[in-house]
Parts: sequence; structure tokens; C-alpha cells
Amino acid sequence: MKRAKITAKGKVQGVSYRLYIKKKANKLGLKGTVRNKSDGSVQIIAEGEEKQIEKLIHEARKGSFLARVDNLDIKYEKPTKDYDDFQVVF
Repeated sequence: MKRAKITAKGKVQGVSYRLYIKKKANKLGLKGTVRNKSDGSVQIIAEGEEKQIEKLIHEARKGSFLARVDNLDIKYEKPTKDYDDFQVVF
């Protein structure tokens, strides 16, 4: 079990990026959250198997159809197991 805290920067708000990430994370069986940040970035917290997290990171780099991901900041942390599923946080 791994935990990744990912910050996506670029044109990632207002382009269905959070819903895209939620859909991909659910398909991969990951748990966590995705939320907009006040600086225009999107924060993703994902917990699950390392291979599945790496697949989510790949999808996060691609982004939704209208998104433009300029940079991903990825930090690995100790899993907290606080999540029952993967949710968009408003």
C-alpha cells in the first residue's frame, strides 16, 4: 500500500480535470480525494497499490480533453487508510 500526494499545475480548473481523475482513480481501485486549490492547481491524494498509483500519475499527466498539465509535483507519504473511496472534494 502506497500514498501519493500529487499537485497538478497548468490549465486544470474548469476543464473537468477533477471528474476525469475521479473516474480514473475509481477504475484503478484507488482511494482518496481530488480538490481545486486556491492557487489554480489541483491536489490529488491517492492510496492503493503502487502499480495503480503509477497508472493514475500517468493519467494525471495526460489530463482531461480540455486540460493542459504543465507540471506534476509528486510526494510519497505513509498511507493513512482514512478513505473508503475516491471523492471530489469541493
